[in-house]
Amino acid sequence: MGFRCGIVGLPNVGKSTLFNALTETAAAQAANYPFCTIEPNVGNVAVPDPRLDRLAAIAGSAKIIATQLGFVDIAGLVRGASKGEGLGNQFLGNIREVDAIVHVLRCFENDDIQHVDNKVDPIADAETVETELMLADLESLEKRVPNLIKKGQQGDKESKIGASVLGQALELLRAGKPARLTEPRDAEEKRVFDQAQLLTSKPVLYVCNVNEEDAANGNALSARVFEKAKAEGAEAVVVSAAIEAEIATMPPEERGDFLAELGLEETGLARVITAGYKLLHLLTFFTVGPKEARAWTVHTGATAPEAAGEIHSDFEKGFIRAETIAYDDYVALGGEARAREAGKLRAEGKAYVVHDGDVMHFLHS
Repeated sequence: MGFRCGIVGLPNVGKSTLFNALTETAAAQAANYPFCTIEPNVGNVAVPDPRLDRLAAIAGSAKIIATQLGFVDIAGLVRGASKGEGLGNQFLGNIREVDAIVHVLRCFENDDIQHVDNKVDPIADAETVETELMLADLESLEKRVPNLIKKGQQGDKESKIGASVLGQALELLRAGKPARLTEPRDAEEKRVFDQAQLLTSKPVLYVCNVNEEDAANGNALSARVFEKAKAEGAEAVVVSAAIEAEIATMPPEERGDFLAELGLEETGLARVITAGYKLLHLLTFFTVGPKEARAWTVHTGATAPEAAGEIHSDFEKGFIRAETIAYDDYVALGGEARAREAGKLRAEGKAYVVHDGDVMHFLHS
């Protein structure tokens, strides 16, 4: 299934540079002026997973297909976006369509790159964007909740559920807190809350864009962002968009040495993906055979039929059972045949909850 992350932030913080690097394209024009990005650019990137290469080597797979991660480069926001200032309405509409927000914050000094507020303060930048999102949600709920309360009092069950959970979100917003802190009491409230598509209900990953010399350990500015993320239950990573842009132009075989020279063990893309998976509670399972080895993504807690449905909806409808081998067992025993002989291939039914790294084969009618 993959997931779709919207890259947001104030103008000139490095959003488009990061997007270009992550997708290894020049689809987004990176330039030193506000609203350079007018239409959201969308790019899908393969999620790097060494386990997939290992499985393919063991099975002699002719093709390797990684799961995909979607990035949307969204136009820069300015104060007043919730009232339509700048490209506000378009900005807010684009955010509603993504699963998570990747909030790029400028954590570097550079007199040659203009900052929209003429100062470098990542916390203030984050609060500017968050405030506009909260104001938009607040305006929406102040119109909706009274109507839901009225209909709920008249006996409408769905409205009563909405009045309860969205009323809680409204109180949080009035207190200056994001809607994602809302705690639905049951599955019905969660369903109604999710359907509301509140901007501040989306999980947030803060990306601290630093200079090259700070790429390994961050700096004082990024440390403040990490403190903010911890307090909010959000995620944060340090990335140098300039380094990522340079890596994107290199042959794959040269990237390892380049990263090692900078004291880095992995690319910024890998860190963003790892944090994104954690943020959205995702996991990976594999299908492996002589034709192809392929990675698939599902939410944590997904059942075997739901995983089968990621491959084809008919697989979920006609699900019979899943033949499953844990990744470690598949590798240790050298493939499916020996795993079966050793009793490590399990037949799992509809109630089976998929584990990260499962190698699966689905039987269906």
